Amino acid sequence: MTDQATKNALNKLKMECAQELGMTQYVKENNDHYKGDVASKINGQQGGPIGGLMVKKMIAMAEKQF
Repeated sequence: MTDQATKNALNKLKMECAQELGMTQYVKENNDHYKGDVASKINGQQGGPIGGLMVKKMIAMAEKQF
């Protein structure tokens, strides 16, 4: 898989996870506002669940390959 294909696949997974959690407003592709003034605690609360679900799904996919 090329770098761009990998990036596209991860973005697709991110959007799927955000939709599943009802948190698409926090995905950068949907909300490109400057967040440099937002506390890391708030950014973590917003994006953390999305990344956590992505990791769970990637682990499940890897386990299926074994």
